[in-house]
Amino acid sequence: MSLRVLVGVKRVIDYAVKVRVRPDHKWVVTDGVKHSMNPFDEIAVEEAVRLKEKKVVAEIVAVSCGPPQAQETLRTALAMGADKAIHVEVPAKEAETLAPLHVANILAKIIQEEKIDLVILGKQAIDDDSNQTGQMVAGLLNWPQATFASEIVQDGDGLKVTREIDGGLEVVQVKLPAVVTTDLRLNQPRYATLPNIMKAKKKPIDKKTPADLGVDITPRQEIISVDEPPTRQAGAKVADVADLVQKLKEAGRI
Repeated sequence: MSLRVLVGVKRVIDYAVKVRVRPDHKWVVTDGVKHSMNPFDEIAVEEAVRLKEKKVVAEIVAVSCGPPQAQETLRTALAMGADKAIHVEVPAKEAETLAPLHVANILAKIIQEEKIDLVILGKQAIDDDSNQTGQMVAGLLNWPQATFASEIVQDGDGLKVTREIDGGLEVVQVKLPAVVTTDLRLNQPRYATLPNIMKAKKKPIDKKTPADLGVDITPRQEIISVDEPPTRQAGAKVADVADLVQKLKEAGRI
């Protein structure tokens, strides 16, 4: 088996950064804030590289949609082991309203152009937590899908995927071509070595726009307001259980 694999990598605000709402309450502050590759996408890249090391995969194509800074995320993917990078450039203002369906349409076009056999995506991005793109890509292509993967094993001409579900684990077999989305326990992503980081800086990145792919990214929804979670009310001490019950009654809780 010698597959061409596409992995999606999204540039998101780093998980360790405290997110702040913009003064206009239309989005969050992104200028001057540390960004990194979406953690679930790191897992997707790592799994693709491991499959390549097992000779299951021949080539890994990394794709990112977003402003020019998304190229930094693509270079991280290249340093981890991806062979080719494609940047679908979307201006920062338009990237704020880029929805999972837009991204899924973009990826579907690239998958067809690049003759991809397997798509591995993070199950969700930590900025919007939509958990929709992988499923939409599978729907647009009419491909089988295996979401929330915690193990991926070659099985003849297809894959055997262990999925994490509410009741435990579920094992499914999928024929190729297919879409797989990664869960946290699938693997532990490697650190890119300094030599690979230096090599990645010199590798070319193919540039495209949504228009080049015939994809309309006009917003289908409007962000009315983005607000901080309400401040938690201060607690109060009670003398005994009877006092607690009385206060709960007064608050209409019981």
